[in-house]
Amino acid sequence: MSVIAIQPAPFFASKNRAFWNLQLAGWGGAFLLRAVIAFANDQPFDLLALILVTTITGFSISCILSVIYRQLINRQPIVTWGVTALVLMIAVIFHTSIDAWVQGIYYGGTRETTFAQRFIGLSYIPLTLLGGWSALYYAINYFLTVEQQADRLERLEAQTTAAQLAMLRYQLNPHFLFNTLNSISTLVLLKQTEPANAMLTRLSSFLRHTLIMEPGSQVTLAQEVETLNLYLDIERMRFEERLRTHFDIEPAALSAVLPSMLLQPLVENAVKYAVSPQEEGARISLTAKVVGDRLRMTIEDTGPGLDAPVQHDLLDYASRRESLRGAPDTSGPAGGKPVSTGVGLANIRNRLIQAYGSSHLFDTRSEPGEGFTVVIEIPFQAQDETTVDPARSGKGARLSEADAPAKPDKPRDGTADNVIDLPPQRTIGSSA
Repeated sequence: MSVIAIQPAPFFASKNRAFWNLQLAGWGGAFLLRAVIAFANDQPFDLLALILVTTITGFSISCILSVIYRQLINRQPIVTWGVTALVLMIAVIFHTSIDAWVQGIYYGGTRETTFAQRFIGLSYIPLTLLGGWSALYYAINYFLTVEQQADRLERLEAQTTAAQLAMLRYQLNPHFLFNTLNSISTLVLLKQTEPANAMLTRLSSFLRHTLIMEPGSQVTLAQEVETLNLYLDIERMRFEERLRTHFDIEPAALSAVLPSMLLQPLVENAVKYAVSPQEEGARISLTAKVVGDRLRMTIEDTGPGLDAPVQHDLLDYASRRESLRGAPDTSGPAGGKPVSTGVGLANIRNRLIQAYGSSHLFDTRSEPGEGFTVVIEIPFQAQDETTVDPARSGKGARLSEADAPAKPDKPRDGTADNVIDLPPQRTIGSSA
């Protein structure tokens, strides 16, 4: 027989219920305390009636005070505290007057005291009880207000983070989409209908695969590799044997989760800055392995690299990367150099910061003529490997250029590689 789990509700989930619970518990406790003190001092049993009357009086006055305080709590501080002090003084005088009157009736002729004497002698009890009650009322309500503001701030921060992740994610697809559509347009103009149709088919598969994923969602590394292969299938049609790839991924790393579309911009960056500018093309390698409780991924290319040391400031580095690439890029506009559209390395770093805070490593290395390397290290978090594609993950998911699908015929004069990029925005070296 299954047991339904009890879902605990916060005490202040219903403020009205919480108020009456506290009222009954507080004034009931005050009545018991005064009753115990009376019995400890050998007071008669009928004194409980007197204590009960004064307790009910305090209970009733506090209910009236709650209505007044509810109207004062959101006013200016000087109004709130000034009126509260005045109202509390009136409430204490009223409570003390009732207590003095009742005690005068109870003791009758046994005690020769005036009303003023009884009033002065009894005033400390209502002052203590109503003063403490008022302090608790404001303290609890201010606590609840702070809690609500903290919850609201937490939700706003979560929404802001989700919006930033969505913004960064939505920046990724347009680069590649525009370049691919330009390539298809070129093929159509050259009447190369078969490769144009094949590229459209693969583009639709790639977009279908990427657009079904929510922005900010996480996927396994195996799914990310599948996305990379869909992308590379399209780029191989542009660059043929100039684009060579090699994936070396440990089987244990395939189940690791990471932000979706994290690696594709880096591979796209390598295609633009390593494969495209060189007549002989370049090789792009992806290595992934689990190191302790961390997942380390390395993407490197055999492109021309940088002519100066890599700077930690990615904005400065990106502009230098565009200006220092030596070989011409046949896919760019006039001038022949690759043009950045503003996403890429900074985009990846921002996504890592949003997802992992300071618990990540993002490092770039390059030497002139020795290619470019990006190292990403994030906390390892495994997921069921039921989503892993066996066709792509067998034997450690070692993929190379030999795994590329058959490529349709295309002109050998490189015309199909003439892709018109977007208008330049010279910031981060990106995979436009």
